[in-house]
Amino acid sequence: MNRDQMFYRCPGAKALGGTYLEGWQLTLPFFANIEAAEGEKTPAAIWEITDKDEKELDKYEGYKNNCYYKTNIETIVNGKHLSVMLYVMTKEYKNSGKVGRSGYVEGILKGYRDFGFDGGEFRPKK
Repeated sequence: MNRDQMFYRCPGAKALGGTYLEGWQLTLPFFANIEAAEGEKTPAAIWEITDKDEKELDKYEGYKNNCYYKTNIETIVNGKHLSVMLYVMTKEYKNSGKVGRSGYVEGILKGYRDFGFDGGEFRPKK
């Protein structure tokens, strides 16, 4: 969600706004993840990205290395229904025993603030 990090990775990206993804929950096994969870919702930043940006994100998220997979869901952003792509951590990667780096959570909280969330929504499940 963090604007600075996104613009660094994907200079062609355009922020569309923040929303809540209904039926999804933030988890933090070591890096941020979202998992389908009935009755839950999690804040999210929605971006319009170029094909080049998506390739850069794929590298960053370890898409080709089975760290994350991609899925599409429907959501509403600023009153518009959109199909959006999500990166979801694979079970193998989630159980790899990795440890998050120092300052990681602060970057997530900055992203919450960047999109108008107050940070009180940050309640990740392990």
